[in-house]
Amino acid sequence: MDLEAAGGAAAAHGKRWRGESWRATLLLAYQSLGVVYGDVATSPLYVYKSAFSGNDIQHSAGNEEIYGVLSFVFWTLTLITLVKYVLIVLRADDGGEGGTFALYSLICRHVRAGLLPGGGTRDELMEEEKVTGRRGERPVSRVRAVLEKYRVLQRLLLLFALLGTCMVIGDGVLTPAVSVFSAVSGLELSMEKEQHKYIELPVACAILICLFALQHYGTHKVGFLFAPIVCIWLLCISAIGLYNIIHWDHHVYRALSPYYMYQFLKKTQTGGWMSLGGILLCVTGSEAMYADLGHFSQSSIQIAFISVVYPALVLAYMGQAAFISQHHNFESSYHIGFYVSVPESLRWPVLVIAILAAVVGSQAIITGTFSIIKQCSSLSCFPGVKIVHTSSTVHGQIYIPEINWMLMILCLAVTIGFRDTKHLANAQGLAVITVMLVTTCLMSLVIVLCWNKSIFLAIGFLLFFGTIEVLYFSASLVKFHEGAWVPITLSFIFMVVMCVWHYGTIKKYEFDVQNKVSVNWLLNLGPSLGIVRVRGIGLIHTELMSGIPAIFSHFVTNLPAFHQVLVFLCVKSVPVPHVQPEERFLVGRIGPKEYRLYRVIVRYGYRDVQKDDLEFEKELVSNIAEFIRSTGECDKNGFVEDTDKPSDKLSPISTGIPLWEEDGDLDASASPHKEIDPQNIAPKRKKARFMIPKSAQVDSEVRRELQELMDAREAGMSFILGHSYMKAKSGSSFIKRIVINFFYEFLRKNSRGPSYAANIPHASTLEVGMVYQV
Repeated sequence: MDLEAAGGAAAAHGKRWRGESWRATLLLAYQSLGVVYGDVATSPLYVYKSAFSGNDIQHSAGNEEIYGVLSFVFWTLTLITLVKYVLIVLRADDGGEGGTFALYSLICRHVRAGLLPGGGTRDELMEEEKVTGRRGERPVSRVRAVLEKYRVLQRLLLLFALLGTCMVIGDGVLTPAVSVFSAVSGLELSMEKEQHKYIELPVACAILICLFALQHYGTHKVGFLFAPIVCIWLLCISAIGLYNIIHWDHHVYRALSPYYMYQFLKKTQTGGWMSLGGILLCVTGSEAMYADLGHFSQSSIQIAFISVVYPALVLAYMGQAAFISQHHNFESSYHIGFYVSVPESLRWPVLVIAILAAVVGSQAIITGTFSIIKQCSSLSCFPGVKIVHTSSTVHGQIYIPEINWMLMILCLAVTIGFRDTKHLANAQGLAVITVMLVTTCLMSLVIVLCWNKSIFLAIGFLLFFGTIEVLYFSASLVKFHEGAWVPITLSFIFMVVMCVWHYGTIKKYEFDVQNKVSVNWLLNLGPSLGIVRVRGIGLIHTELMSGIPAIFSHFVTNLPAFHQVLVFLCVKSVPVPHVQPEERFLVGRIGPKEYRLYRVIVRYGYRDVQKDDLEFEKELVSNIAEFIRSTGECDKNGFVEDTDKPSDKLSPISTGIPLWEEDGDLDASASPHKEIDPQNIAPKRKKARFMIPKSAQVDSEVRRELQELMDAREAGMSFILGHSYMKAKSGSSFIKRIVINFFYEFLRKNSRGPSYAANIPHASTLEVGMVYQV
């Protein structure tokens, strides 16, 4: 009876847990409507108008032209967005994160072919996998062996990923302009011809300025408003579409047959091929859906698209086609737009909803651009920028002031410069399809290298989707002079910035590695290091995971005094979304124990939030104390770090010794721990105590080392930052001198320093300048 009762209770608990899980998934699916699908949901505003604009396609009585466009829209939306992205690409997440750069980091971690300093190089990725336990036996395919062998292919892979990233940034400039301007274009049918020309542009610019001005509040504060707006919009366009199908042409469903695509191209020929550049806009927002994967779950995004978004879009496009099929005589191309198919009595309410939906869609791509810039900056592919986290619960919701105002200026520039949706749509189309091509190529590598599937399956994926996207790409590229030059120019500028910054960072890292000081040099100085040791902790920031940075020898040579405890701190951004707290700190010792030199490596994922200075200091000291205690028995004779194999001497610290810091005395009787009491401390100095469990065995030598660490902590902590100046060696090529001496130095002077440097108290900071001859 008891067993049956227990089994029934367990089954009830399981059902209740599954019910809660489904409720959470459905809630996420609802919220994703406002964040993920705002862009793709507003595409019916401009797809038909862009498809027929400037292509001289005459509408015949048999409606082969409009049916052909509808067939292309339906199958493009089905194959690209539904099959490729929703059913396949969403599965290729990098620790829950999506996007072009996430695909690249996923490939690099499996192939060990990264080029990025600070966690992306081959050796550092091998070390990262070893510590986190993600390393495993993988079958060495021929593709993987070739990628690991040839560095040229690794560079091309990085450039390819950066190209996709730059195009996403370009999409972040163009999408708000296209969406808002298309929504405002509804004023054309509600005003006289001469009036709307003077109203549309100022209204669109005012909406864009307000949109970017409100970014610093963060999407989470208005997040619950977004989903209802998109839901109302989807309900609105699907209802209007269903009305048009029933009222104008209920046989329009025949156009879903692929036969009409063949008939369309056969009849229109060159004009039909050029119209593909406008048709592909029906899938805009698909890449943003994948990039925003980190905000939601895979299942929630799939449920929202398959059950709500996809049916609504199909009905909307079919309804527009049904209306146009019965109205062939248009005064101008703008009458083929969305609003002409809306019943006249509903145009003003629909216009308001469309503008709100366009703002939501723009918000999603802007936030996605912020996330991509953060990923690139974390992996040394973009200059340092100020990153503000606008949500305390969702770490992916960030705001970057410099990027926000730059996007606003560029967005207003293209809006004022083009003043119509035709050129804007041409520009957006090329950006969208380029990103999709990059995703297809990277995804084919993921199928082979990460999923360990057959190479023939990867080739089939590449050929099938690549052929479709190359067709659309050619149709967009031919419109270079009609607006498509904008994303090419923008991506070229961002690509130059990323490549110059990446190249300079690589050269700086190589200089640090080649000029690091050996441990033997340190041992020859003796325990005092040949200098005066003063009280306190000296925290030396370095990019090196082994050895002693040249900046240290440069400092002690010119100022022979240093702190009694030295910590070489290396903060690494590794190409994974998140690093678990118990895997974040790696602690080791440099030289014998009496030198009191430690090495600490702190690792953050590109989605992690770094702690403030006070909390970080306490956690750092606690982890060093735990390292001293845990290695005390093993290292009675002391050891010297092997600089060639740092992983053998660095220990992951899951939990540090609790550190209590108070201005007054602590009540020892109330604590179940043994206390190490500081001695000879000034009355006004903050007291620090390590709380070690009574069960722990601590010998006198370990106790003495902990006491010295605690004394140093009470005396204070100083931060030593290296301030490097890059300069090309004499005899370098002209291009290298231009890149290093001018472009890289200009970017360095006008960008922010490392994120950890922003949290360091200025009163405790010492900068040491050094010229790097690279």
